[in-house]
Amino acid sequence: MSQYAGMTREQGDNQPICDLRSDTVTRPDAGMMAAIAAADLGDDVYGEDPQVNRLESSLAERLGKEAGLFLPTGTQSNLVGLLAHCGRGEEILVGVAYHVNKYEAAGASVLGGMALCPLPIAEDGALEADAIKAAVKPDDSHMAVSRLLSLENTHNGQAVSLARTQAAADAGRAAGLAVHLDGARFFNAIAALGCAEQDLARIPDSISICLSKGLGTPAGSVLVGPADLIARARRWRKMLGGGMRQSGLLAAAGLYALEHNVDQLGEDHARAEALAATLRQLGTGTVSQASNMVYFTPEDGRHAALQGHLADSGVVIGAGDSGPIRLVLHRDVGDAGLDLATEALQRFYG
Repeated sequence: MSQYAGMTREQGDNQPICDLRSDTVTRPDAGMMAAIAAADLGDDVYGEDPQVNRLESSLAERLGKEAGLFLPTGTQSNLVGLLAHCGRGEEILVGVAYHVNKYEAAGASVLGGMALCPLPIAEDGALEADAIKAAVKPDDSHMAVSRLLSLENTHNGQAVSLARTQAAADAGRAAGLAVHLDGARFFNAIAALGCAEQDLARIPDSISICLSKGLGTPAGSVLVGPADLIARARRWRKMLGGGMRQSGLLAAAGLYALEHNVDQLGEDHARAEALAATLRQLGTGTVSQASNMVYFTPEDGRHAALQGHLADSGVVIGAGDSGPIRLVLHRDVGDAGLDLATEALQRFYG
């Protein structure tokens, strides 16, 4: 039996009251479940699911792109995007700690035969234009062909500014590269930057956007970009096993989230800021906060003790044995959940 069995969350169902491990733990609310139940379905592999078609076209239009493609996961969305941009033996310039390079099992190399060229990441989460220029390979048969620049926004919660994102993209394009954006938390970046959605969306050629993090859907991501690139990506999706049938159940959740949940992301950011302030007041050590994420490192290596204490109070964190702890605020942690976490931290450090 799970150590969390018997606890009640605000929505119930034997879940932890406050789960701060990630915004991937969110579950559909009643409105989203109603939208799922009411979805008119078809076979998406035949292009006949109205919910999927609407999701793909409406999000692409919303972001100023020609076409969209619905995929099961963000990892697959990034991968088919990279495969559509690049051929075997070609190279992707990417941040060394960006998700594409560090947390996607080197799929671009293993499955696509593409080289990943990791670049250092600046403190603000951006790639430096000079580093991009220096990494692009000359036209030399001894070297891979540099083809794509893969950016990320947000990175570890940091919303990279429009100016810095544009400068990186300009450096890549000046060297003949296309530009992809891993925008798993694209709308968190928009909320943090306070800009229009198309202000960021117009910078890269393609964007992968996750619907199952802060937006609260059960699963799914959308790749948007030029129509010819999305057509190639659709073929790769089929080859990788990502073609689903009545996937309008998931697409309906995505449509609901895009209509109802985007504007609430700022509330998650505000709660993260409040939680970071509490940790600073308690003298827990170095604390940083960016968008919906808080990072801090317990003093004296008390990771396990803190994790156990919080679990006893119905607050779940992913602590590890050392290093910074990441606390992620999301739509399933409201003011009551934040109060619970705050009180449990105060008892531990008091």
